[in-house]
Amino acid sequence: MTNPDGLDETEIRAGRSLGALADTMGIVITELTAERVVARMPVEGNTQPIGLLHGGASCVLAETIGSMGAMTHAGPGKIAFGVEISATHHRTAGAGHVTGVATLLHGGRSLVTYDIQITDEDGRRVCTARLTCMIRDRV
Repeated sequence: MTNPDGLDETEIRAGRSLGALADTMGIVITELTAERVVARMPVEGNTQPIGLLHGGASCVLAETIGSMGAMTHAGPGKIAFGVEISATHHRTAGAGHVTGVATLLHGGRSLVTYDIQITDEDGRRVCTARLTCMIRDRV
């Protein structure tokens, strides 16, 4: 997720928008550092026609929190954007919220990689994802 506003931790905690897609999906970040990002997303409204959590919704959650971690890692004057995401869907969720936790695996000057685990309200793993973001100077 490219962040043209250069949001920092304080702004995210103050409720600044994460972008139109994340806002529409109801993603709320509850913890934000370069090493770890935690967010919740409702299942309702993010489902397949049969009422189960859409796999694409899990990918949006993963990319949102990984990208926010990457932006935090990159620091002022930089932007970060996803260049590769992979996801394994282990199970689905039918109600409540899912929680995503992005953990920094590699934090370089030009690339960062996060491991993202998404779990349901019972702590069962719904999805495991990996996101790599590129870091560039803000133009």
